[in-house]
Amino acid sequence: MAHLTWDDLQFFLAVAREGQLSRAARQLQTSHVTVSRRIDRLEAGLDLRLFERNPRGYELTNNGRRLVETAERMEQEADRLLSDLTDDIRAQRGLLRVAMPEGFASFFSENLLAQFIDRFPNIALDLITLPQVMSLSRREADLSVTLDPTKASPYHSEKIVDYVLRVYGASKYLQGCAPITTREDLLDHPFAGYIEDMIYARGLDYLDEVHSKVRPIFKSSSIFNQLAAVRDGLCVTVLPCYIARQYDDLVPILPDQITILRSYWLTCHRDVRALPRERAVMEFIKSKMRALRDDLVPTTPNGG
Repeated sequence: MAHLTWDDLQFFLAVAREGQLSRAARQLQTSHVTVSRRIDRLEAGLDLRLFERNPRGYELTNNGRRLVETAERMEQEADRLLSDLTDDIRAQRGLLRVAMPEGFASFFSENLLAQFIDRFPNIALDLITLPQVMSLSRREADLSVTLDPTKASPYHSEKIVDYVLRVYGASKYLQGCAPITTREDLLDHPFAGYIEDMIYARGLDYLDEVHSKVRPIFKSSSIFNQLAAVRDGLCVTVLPCYIARQYDDLVPILPDQITILRSYWLTCHRDVRALPRERAVMEFIKSKMRALRDDLVPTTPNGG
């Protein structure tokens, strides 16, 4: 007689989503040996092969894929039941991996992390600031904050909030220069920017919106390296206003002429979107970021 328990199915789903015992073990906060033993027990109890083991990890068999659909429905119902019984989203638990651009991640950590921990005390958060190398399809991240919405199936994007970028220079640098009154004047100044072939989102490609002839003399894939170069008086660059406003030595250049608008989006696999835990986290991020919109979209030209 086949033997099946919900506890074993939780281990099965973790391996199905992560593809590797070690990553599944981190999510479940246990050892990979325990995960392996539970998968072996489940397969023996069902007398079915659920995974093919290979050097890349664990890949679902046809039987495994069929079981995922059933197990995920059971998971959703179990989560819904737990929430209904406790009437408290704080009951949500487990490892959650969220990929974010480093600027957004810094803002999140400074403004929302404490609230997140208070709201979801049983969720272990992995915050990844290399979204360009994370794969939602391989379930390396549960949620991803992106600068562009996805139109590709089977993914889903929801807009979080807009933010504004402007050109900035250090006050000590600008004091030694002739006044900058037009975009053409900017061509006489060194720029920092992103490395073109490492720009992982269209939303980061914005120098043409400053001037089509801008050519950076310093490039970095990190916004904070660009920030450091500007604060050292080596160049000027485009920065999100919410980052630049933290530094009294930075001055917006031509703020009445150059305002670049971008948006942050929450992206996830459509299967993940329906899960109560991920849904709750998505709503938390959207609502809290929108409440801070004034920090992201200055209401005056000189608002840092």
